[in-house]
Amino acid sequence: MLGLMVGVVATVLPASAQGSTQPAPSTDDAGFVAVVEVDGLLDPVLVAFVKDSIATAEAAGAVALVLQIDSIDVVISDAELAVLLDTMLAASVRVDVWIGPSGSQLTNAAAQLVGAADDVGMAPGSRLGNAGAPVTDGLNPARLTPITDRVVNTQEAEELGITSFPAPTIGDFLVNIPGVQTREITQGDQTRREPLTRVQFGQLSLLDQLMHTAASPAVAYLLLAVGLALIIFELFTAGVGVAGVVGAGSFVLACYGLAVLPVTWWALGLVVLSMLAFAIDVQTGVPRFWTGAGVVLFVVGSLFLYDGLSLSWVTLMVGIVGVLLAFLGGMPAMVRTRFSTPTIGREWMIGEVGRAVSAVDPDGIVQIREALWRASTNRATPVEELDRVRVVGIDGLVLEVEPEEGGARDYRERRTTPDPPE
Repeated sequence: MLGLMVGVVATVLPASAQGSTQPAPSTDDAGFVAVVEVDGLLDPVLVAFVKDSIATAEAAGAVALVLQIDSIDVVISDAELAVLLDTMLAASVRVDVWIGPSGSQLTNAAAQLVGAADDVGMAPGSRLGNAGAPVTDGLNPARLTPITDRVVNTQEAEELGITSFPAPTIGDFLVNIPGVQTREITQGDQTRREPLTRVQFGQLSLLDQLMHTAASPAVAYLLLAVGLALIIFELFTAGVGVAGVVGAGSFVLACYGLAVLPVTWWALGLVVLSMLAFAIDVQTGVPRFWTGAGVVLFVVGSLFLYDGLSLSWVTLMVGIVGVLLAFLGGMPAMVRTRFSTPTIGREWMIGEVGRAVSAVDPDGIVQIREALWRASTNRATPVEELDRVRVVGIDGLVLEVEPEEGGARDYRERRTTPDPPE
């Protein structure tokens, strides 16, 4: 995108900077062209953005709206795509499509946008095709028929008459749009055109960018893995910390992305089950059978997560290796470090006094010697937040506590009084 903007800026520099011998005409009444970037799968966010851009361009009296596109497919229904195409066809402002920069694609159902465009251009090295059957009437058959089930490059698109004129850069495309005022400048022995019509670039808002990014296959997959892993990690630590907050946020974004994308639900179920399998062994601190089962479930779920979309091997490696490192090394080591000491080795904690970080009624969080622990108490002796508590026992990973004053049973009796004979 930066390179394209530099190319446009180069075309709109004042004539004196380009070595022109011609005076610069006035641009007061030359109007403007809106250029918006449409990058990634066509999802509800991008579709709404294009529709809003068309409405804005119409209201502002733009000379044209140019969609700078790089998209391999759509994740919306045919009906929603038809509405977008009809909006382009019915627009009072001309809507043009430029596929770029170099290396960009417009393939599968997203390629039908060229059938609703006034003019089409392609950067060198870009590709167009596999448009499939039109989802609405009124599209340009001369453009769509040659690419119904094939992909063409820039030269082939030009020979087939799909593109309107050569357009290596967005600047070259803009100066050829009807209605765009230009002037010729000369530099040395070369003459080129620059637009007098102003160019306004637009892109998604920050919130829309976040949602659009979350709905990309790679990001949604990684957010799902990170979110579930961090939530499991939080289950074996005291309190609600950074890991829990980040994990919950990642999981929510992943859920949004997966709701938009075509997901294979049984594969998603395998990913969730794999995390439950990992969690069984995490609490023991030693990877065993369930860790192996979790590895198999996670790998299979990752490979078949999307229906019709594929993840790159780099994304798969990052997700699978990251999860394996977390559940084979990181989390078991953390659990062993914190909780592997036998209960008898923590008898020193019985009788310790601390404070309740949250209300314990009957469960909550307490702080003992600057460390946070999950705790429970007798329902008859609830502990208010910030009240002082005394540890009277340990049940696995949970401390049994009572109010420092007025407890149901003194901890010293628990430690010294023998159990009554049966």
